[in-house]
Amino acid sequence: MEWRVRKKRKLNSDINVVPYIEVMVVLLVVFMLTTPMLTQGVDVDLPQATAQPVDTKDDEPLIVTLDAQGLYYVNIGGDDREPVAAEILQDRIEKVLNTDPDKMLLVRGDKTVSYDQIIQLMVLLQRAGAPSVGLVTE
Repeated sequence: MEWRVRKKRKLNSDINVVPYIEVMVVLLVVFMLTTPMLTQGVDVDLPQATAQPVDTKDDEPLIVTLDAQGLYYVNIGGDDREPVAAEILQDRIEKVLNTDPDKMLLVRGDKTVSYDQIIQLMVLLQRAGAPSVGLVTE
């Protein structure tokens, strides 16, 4: 009887990466095809966002509100529930920014208000001397 001497096989510890590469190629193709579809015809509801809160530095920000009827409200110079004319609003903002140029200025706009009305408000605030304006969302 012959005894065959078996050679012990060496353990192969290589990782087969081919299946992983194939999965990555498929994912790449899927994302390349779906990305252009996401940017076209998306229904946007701007007032709702998941943004990080802005640091107010323990100072109450100056908030200008534009309601659905297009009336302005501001949280300085009297009752913040009384509508303010555009000229008076600009004057109040200008006075506040002259005394505190680093004052944070935020705009709260109703989601039914047209984009044009928000832009007109921001132009008014820029004329009053606001260097930057933040938009408040839910």
